[in-house]
Amino acid sequence: MPRLDIERQKELEPKRMANAEKKIKAKGYNVSIDSDTQLSFVHKGYIVKFFPYSGWATGRTIKDGRGLRNLLRQI
Repeated sequence: MPRLDIERQKELEPKRMANAEKKIKAKGYNVSIDSDTQLSFVHKGYIVKFFPYSGWATGRTIKDGRGLRNLLRQI
């Protein structure tokens, strides 16, 4: 299903990507930008993917869920 407000996403996504990248790097992880919408890093030997606009995080070593704050608490 496509996003309802594409313009809002285009405006907010770069800011959220930069903020998430900065905060994850501050925890000591090497962050790679996989696409315009996705960040990834290695946590406990497995890849964790984070989608900053939606806030979704997924990976084998974390509990999948929403929110950067939630992700940072887990890592």
